Amino acid sequence: MATNGITAYSVKTKTKNVPMVDPVIDVKSGRYIATGTDGAGNKMAAILSKAKAEEHIAGGAAKKGSGW
Repeated sequence: MATNGITAYSVKTKTKNVPMVDPVIDVKSGRYIATGTDGAGNKMAAILSKAKAEEHIAGGAAKKGSGW
């Protein structure tokens, strides 16, 4: 990760490592999915490992969503 927060690929702007604003991590089908927006309000999503998801939640970079 380039920054302390979660970064993802923005499909709309076609740029990599875009910081996610107010990410929420949900567990769906055993996968940890971070959803949020970029600085311009475009929706983004990233799949994380369990360790990375728990690290971001413990560090305050993300909130727990549904499925925990």
